[in-house]
Amino acid sequence: MRIGFIGFGEVGSTLARDLQAAAHASIAAFDIAFATAGSKASRHAAEREVVVVGSAPDLAARCDLVFHSVTAGSSLEAAKAAADGLRHAPWFVDVNSVSPGTKRATAEAVTAAGGRYVEAAVMASIPPKGIRTPVLLGGPHAEAFLPIARDLGMAVEVFSAEVGGASSVKMCRSILIKGMEALLTEGMLTARRYGVEKQVLASLTDTIDTDWSQLARYMMSRALVHGRRRAEEVREVVRTIEEAGLEPMQSPATALRQDWAADRGLELTQDVLATKDLATLVDAVLAKAVK
Repeated sequence: MRIGFIGFGEVGSTLARDLQAAAHASIAAFDIAFATAGSKASRHAAEREVVVVGSAPDLAARCDLVFHSVTAGSSLEAAKAAADGLRHAPWFVDVNSVSPGTKRATAEAVTAAGGRYVEAAVMASIPPKGIRTPVLLGGPHAEAFLPIARDLGMAVEVFSAEVGGASSVKMCRSILIKGMEALLTEGMLTARRYGVEKQVLASLTDTIDTDWSQLARYMMSRALVHGRRRAEEVREVVRTIEEAGLEPMQSPATALRQDWAADRGLELTQDVLATKDLATLVDAVLAKAVK
């Protein structure tokens, strides 16, 4: 099977790595960032030794299976850009974290162009499980794609024959996870400024028995490294809430904090971003945040 990726960031490059390790070696990729030689996507492509393709339709035209893994904000437009390459009816697996409405619009565009659209809701962070990360499938082609996905090593379940249901699970989860990242970032920075972070963490542990220090460090670091992408996802969360007929209140602020974290992350060294010590991480962020 000829496998391609539209978008070669963390998700695309990690899946490609695992597919190559399982001897699914015919892998190609397109990413707009390939135009910049030193970009992270370009480095990933070189490391994975994938075939670099010059456009989305060219990538789609040469593949039997296309993983669609771009940023949330560009998901629909990137799928439309690939339309001319879908006439041979490849599988088009949309792993982007977007609202049910955006998934349905993408499905319509892909189907009209000839592709077999499969909704894929990735239900956890791709690291560390990679291709074994739990995924919910949706859409009329989900059942037919299920054995193919399992043969590739994916941990998949069919959620619904209707497009949008699987993503509603993912987006509702994101309300909570991305919101927790934002709240822990804001809470730990403020507590550190007042010198009460140890007491706050102890109180949290008394309330919910977990290692809050490591949880806060992990969630803060994810926002600092991936905040821009997460902010786009949260804006799709806002769309999801609105599609449900509700007024989003917390999530717009979450998107702002995720963007803020991304800006701070650009100012930190890789050693700081990778630290296992919460105090080291918080102090480094405060040094950039407090003027």
